[in-house]
Amino acid sequence: MTHGTDAAPAGLPAQRTAPGDPATAPATAPAPDLARFSVSSHTLRVLASTEPSAEGTRLVRDVRRSKRLLLLRAVLDAAPGADTAECWALLEEAERRDPEAVHDVLHYPATGVWAEETLRRLHAPQGPEPDLGHLGALAVAAALRAGIGFKATLRPVNGRLVLPTLGLLRPDRPGRLALTERSWDSADILPLHPLPGGRTALDDLDPYRVPATDRTAPGGPAPVRPARRLTPKGHKRWDIQWSGALTLLERYDSARAEEIGRLLRSVVPLAGGSRSTGATLPAAAGSVLARAQAPPALAATLVHEVQHGKLAALADVLTLHTADRTPRHWAPWRADPRPLEGLLHGAYAHLALAGYWQHAALYGARGAWAQHARVRAQVAAVLPALRAHPALTVTGREFVDGMAAAERAMDATPPPGNQHATARRTLERERGAWCEAHPELAPFVQV
Repeated sequence: MTHGTDAAPAGLPAQRTAPGDPATAPATAPAPDLARFSVSSHTLRVLASTEPSAEGTRLVRDVRRSKRLLLLRAVLDAAPGADTAECWALLEEAERRDPEAVHDVLHYPATGVWAEETLRRLHAPQGPEPDLGHLGALAVAAALRAGIGFKATLRPVNGRLVLPTLGLLRPDRPGRLALTERSWDSADILPLHPLPGGRTALDDLDPYRVPATDRTAPGGPAPVRPARRLTPKGHKRWDIQWSGALTLLERYDSARAEEIGRLLRSVVPLAGGSRSTGATLPAAAGSVLARAQAPPALAATLVHEVQHGKLAALADVLTLHTADRTPRHWAPWRADPRPLEGLLHGAYAHLALAGYWQHAALYGARGAWAQHARVRAQVAAVLPALRAHPALTVTGREFVDGMAAAERAMDATPPPGNQHATARRTLERERGAWCEAHPELAPFVQV
């Protein structure tokens, strides 16, 4: 069985010219329609298991790329004009020299946040003006990375000019700033901090690293606040914790370590006092917000949050359910009731965690069997409610069945002693306490 039809991601979307604008030659064909993606039953099952796979990673990356191109296409259509055309022409010139550099700038997670907010503001009758000047910053960043000659004039905001994927410039005087291919050689720059061991950046600079209008995690009301610009000491702390987390991931579950490397482009540090250890925002595909934490906890946070991004990409091309967002379901990992979307996201992320802790336990990590038993018991407790939910589509039911099969497969290597039974007994007490606290929702708790 195949869900949908084929669609291949393209390069830059072609610019349509508005009446009165100079003609601009398109760089490539228009971006593909997300509705034309195909997902085979095999790929759906592999994704449902949360286990990393080449086809699953490829689908997630292609969906993200196509969605971004469609979003940029919509911004171009809604904001015609000479300035927009000039910025896009610079992007096209950079793409001809170095397509990968332009791809990285336009598909950087924070660029998606800017594009969504800009499109929303362009169509809003009232509210803040759209930040179309940021398109110039994207074009300049792409041109600098492609190594082409150019001239552009941009206006810094609050005395600084952020160039996505590069960092920020701090001009020595107020007002508009003339830029050329030599501008990044300035002494007064602050580069984006690269984390050790890959292409992932620690982003404490980009103004769009978190949406201004929707600072919530998928399916949940908990606010997330990005940290302010870190000190060199803060960067060093992150380097140590990140390196430690990668070492653990590669040791315990090398496939998940590789998946994280392929799907994660940036980490946004959370502000101190944040209630959450991590969060994923759909607008910033390829980014994770995370609190500074010890390497074992950070490794688990990365495994957990990357799953949210995978499921969000799948939901962009397939309808898994038709439920509303009424919070009525018990989720053992939270105290508040959850909508079906939140329950599905949580179960999916925790299923991956159960698998990760099982791998770690088999390697001999201290305390990993107890973590595995606890998290697996949580997932097993909510899977019946998910599988029985009437709002699941046929595709959604196939997906949840795949999750259930992956959970059952963990029986092949159970924890020693009675750890599973102990975890289940503890969970039953928590379920009873939750039902007492939410008697009106007790009928929605599957036993």
